[in-house]
Amino acid sequence: MIIGVLVELSNKNIDKVFDYSVPSNLEGYIKIGIRVEVPFGNQKLEGFVLEIKKETGASNLKEIIGIVDSEVVLNEELLMLGRKMQEMTLSTLISCYQVMLPKALKAKHGVSISKKYDTFYSLNTNVEIDNINSKQEEIINLCRTEGSILKKRLSDISLSSLNTLIRRGILVEEKREHYRLNYNEGLLEKKQLTSDQRKVVDSVSFAHNVYLLHGVTGSGKTEVYMELIDKALARGKTSIVLVPEISLTPQMVERFQRRFGNNIAAIHSALSDGEKYDEWRRIVRQEAKIVIGARSAIFAPLNNIGMIIIDEEHSDSYKQDDSNPRYSAKDIAIIRGKYYDCPVVMGSATPSLEAFARAKKNVYKLLSLSNRINGRELPKVDIIDMNLGIKQSKGHFSLTLVEAIADKLSKKEQVILLLNRRGYSSVISCKSCGYTFKCPNCDITLTYHKTSNTLRCHYCGYGTKVYDTCPECREKSISDIGVGTEKIEEELHKLFPESKILRMDVDTTSRKGMHEKMITAFKKHEYDILLGTQIVAKGLDFEDVTLVGVINADTSLNIPDFRSSENTFSLLSQVAGRSGRSKKSGQVIIQTFNPEHYAIEYTKRHDYIGFYNKEMSIRRELKYPPYYFICYIKISGKDKDILGGEANKIKRALDRNITNSIILGPSPCTIFKLNNIYRYGIIIKYKSDGNIREVLNKIIEHYKGNQKIKIDIDFNPSHF
Repeated sequence: MIIGVLVELSNKNIDKVFDYSVPSNLEGYIKIGIRVEVPFGNQKLEGFVLEIKKETGASNLKEIIGIVDSEVVLNEELLMLGRKMQEMTLSTLISCYQVMLPKALKAKHGVSISKKYDTFYSLNTNVEIDNINSKQEEIINLCRTEGSILKKRLSDISLSSLNTLIRRGILVEEKREHYRLNYNEGLLEKKQLTSDQRKVVDSVSFAHNVYLLHGVTGSGKTEVYMELIDKALARGKTSIVLVPEISLTPQMVERFQRRFGNNIAAIHSALSDGEKYDEWRRIVRQEAKIVIGARSAIFAPLNNIGMIIIDEEHSDSYKQDDSNPRYSAKDIAIIRGKYYDCPVVMGSATPSLEAFARAKKNVYKLLSLSNRINGRELPKVDIIDMNLGIKQSKGHFSLTLVEAIADKLSKKEQVILLLNRRGYSSVISCKSCGYTFKCPNCDITLTYHKTSNTLRCHYCGYGTKVYDTCPECREKSISDIGVGTEKIEEELHKLFPESKILRMDVDTTSRKGMHEKMITAFKKHEYDILLGTQIVAKGLDFEDVTLVGVINADTSLNIPDFRSSENTFSLLSQVAGRSGRSKKSGQVIIQTFNPEHYAIEYTKRHDYIGFYNKEMSIRRELKYPPYYFICYIKISGKDKDILGGEANKIKRALDRNITNSIILGPSPCTIFKLNNIYRYGIIIKYKSDGNIREVLNKIIEHYKGNQKIKIDIDFNPSHF
């Protein structure tokens, strides 16, 4: 037997299948999609079996060393999915397979994650019971009554008596695997659908179509999702539910558990490697029929999928931008939907322009929920012009927002405040000479964190202590400029000393389980004010929140990206939707230095269609998506001079070989130096693929052995 093995090294030079022979004693265990250990040069590597054959053109075949798996890790569908991802992203095939799997199942030599076991004891019916003391008799009677008993319960009675019964063979030991995560049975909680919700559910047919559910915040999209999944379960089908942020996963899991009990499994980055491994095996064993999670959950090894749901479809977190393969979970969902002939339902109050444009052209089927549940009003939105100056504000709070917060707190209602920038202040500089503290590894200013008295780079992680003397002019004139969540929290404590304030950002939620603890605590009204970055803007549902305040709406407007207006409108609309979701009416106050910007004006009117039409006219003029596709080429290296020359060579090659496209660049990336690596970018705008992938593949091939230049290709990036 000869097998083709794809080894674990993600390297364009060896991105192919290598043939190995199989010893006769292992032939019966070989299956397509399992991992094997093989010799590779001077190394021992793991790899996936992709082919089984009787002949090969290769000579001097090496034998495999051994077999890693007894069961298939990559089934037929996942193997197909990996090949399609490779075509779409121009990544290595092994990287496409690796991204699908939990760490314990990746081909990566030396990674071992153990299963967890509980020890149970039961009576041995073949052994005569005599000469026992009272404690031993108590243990025996408990085993007679309940059958097999967990070791801890028996050792709590008497450890020495338990050990004696085991030694005499009166008790039989049994090891049972247990999973690291537990789900309750659930209450099978089911709400009556409104007529609008029922109309949406009835419009979804169980065949492959892509649906876009445009539902205003608070319109009950989650209830629609659960009803659709119920229908899939009734057909004997499984389902995947994607949410954009891990912070939303606990709340979504809780709601789904109340409805579906332990029929659910969760997959997201906040789980430990062991928890991910357990959840993966529960899914493979068909012990869970519904998978809920962030982006990577789209690869859940379900069979017979009948429903794929993508909540908050507009979120850029569904696109993997930071490493290869740079895939979109939405694209993968559509491929899997075709494979299983099942519907894909994408929902959002503020759909991405690309998705809504496809719905307008009937590429996707448009569904609408245009009213909140029980006819509740959308919150009133007030825009505060911060150009009016310090006289009408207290610190970074307008008097209007201060008075509104005080009013809500006096009524025992809750407040959510959004500032999309963490830390204490964004720039530390010297008032005397203008010196600014920058990251030595990156072309970016350091952010001041007051609680730890450190300056930190939010890109590479570099940190240093803050000193009151300027390193340039030696004057004691260091000051902070800009604002982050830490500074706002400090101001809040001064303005509302009696209130309980909860800050939710990357710094406070980095420890395992903190998202869930904070959301639960705020839901129980243990805190009055929730202050956070964009984590607090999406999907959260608190019935006592009647005021949402946005400290600086311009944070996302000032980013040099063609999607900045769309992202701002979406963020503001989403966070506004957290207000007034129960019987009490909601209020939203947005502070801005750009009160007349159309993204902010349309947010005030809750007018998605108006914003869509305005933004589309700009995109058409500037030839941006959805009128054109975009490919972003990032050229990076440590030598700035060599890099610039190679970037210009790539641009000339693109100009020569690609037609009917617009090629911009090369230009330095917004952050030119990141972690001591310099970066240039080239943008290709095009209407149809043509020969673009072929040309880019040749460029990748040309540089694949080059240690000084790295090429990254990103199709339809979420940001530059």
